[in-house]
Amino acid sequence: MGSCQGRLYGEAVKTQVIVLNGGSSSGKSGIARCLQAILPDPWLAVGIDTMIQAMPTSLQISEAGITISPDGEVSVGPDFRTLDAAWVEGVAAMARAGARVIVDEVFLGGAGSQQRWQKALAGLDVLWVGVRCESAVAAGREIARGDRVPGMAVLQAEVAHQGVVYDLEVDTTRTESLECARIIAAHAG
Repeated sequence: MGSCQGRLYGEAVKTQVIVLNGGSSSGKSGIARCLQAILPDPWLAVGIDTMIQAMPTSLQISEAGITISPDGEVSVGPDFRTLDAAWVEGVAAMARAGARVIVDEVFLGGAGSQQRWQKALAGLDVLWVGVRCESAVAAGREIARGDRVPGMAVLQAEVAHQGVVYDLEVDTTRTESLECARIIAAHAG
């Protein structure tokens, strides 16, 4: 999705956490990298993929952890939920300790997922951003990536946004990551 080279966003930013929510292959990770390049101060970018990679391999393919069906549907079990709850609290603790954090997330539970994050991030200055992308475009990206089960992008394109309230939404269907990052940075003040 293009380069993240750009002029640093020079104004002071009061936002402590930027939550990017959207379906698989919607462009969240590219936007996060661009935000890191243009925002002042160092920002950590963490997300659900980071957490899954940190999990034991046995939980990445088990009903207790996370499973992905052949059509791309994601199911999570009790061990995943326990680790995810700790992950969310840990990300919030990093922000409370002074780190600026960009969260790259897929709210598979829609509003319920956002409420979990809202509870953990209470008292912090958070910018909630919906990252949308037409499902056909996201499906094409999914194929090009080669590291996703086909169908995941289409299944998640709308479900991730159901009942979620945002401060800002961007659409990566025809807009590059850097431009989306600039729009978000302008609202992070």
